[in-house]
Amino acid sequence: MPTIIFNKPYGVLSQFTREHGHPSLADFALPAAVYPAGRLDHDSEGLLLLTSEGSLQAKVADPRHKTPKTYWAQVERELTTEAILKLRSGLTLNDGPTRPCEASLLADPGLPPRVPPIRFRKTVPTSWAEVILKEGRNRQVRRMLAAVGFPVLRLIRRAIGPLTLRGLEPGRWRELTEKEIKSLIV
Repeated sequence: MPTIIFNKPYGVLSQFTREHGHPSLADFALPAAVYPAGRLDHDSEGLLLLTSEGSLQAKVADPRHKTPKTYWAQVERELTTEAILKLRSGLTLNDGPTRPCEASLLADPGLPPRVPPIRFRKTVPTSWAEVILKEGRNRQVRRMLAAVGFPVLRLIRRAIGPLTLRGLEPGRWRELTEKEIKSLIV
């Protein structure tokens, strides 16, 4: 059975059935019998791992295994050093404390514009953050950045462990090699 990575476009559900008019994974000719290891909300973009291997799915999705997930977030305003330090220390959200994470300012990564485009305001600049989590609560990156005063305009999961989106356009997928699969299990 294949294990694949998929570059999920904005607006696509991380499931195989459509809901509320949103496209789903069924619209992308993915191999049969693969299922998402974790999820991305419809308003997030980026790397989604799909597999039929239950143990691999658990390894990637379960926070007990601490598989790092790297996110790039475009936020309103210029992100401050103080906000980055708060993210790194861990925050208390409405569902409890988060684990400390890696967080840093990110130079504009020069990504193609999102379709549809993000909200643009002439008087409010934007900036980018890289956040690396080893847990994965519902909308966690968005909630953490909002908690330090920087609402997220665009969120992209760039990597899961050693796997990245490099060379994979939105809406495209590819099978992982045995070596790549083993790199996730270590």
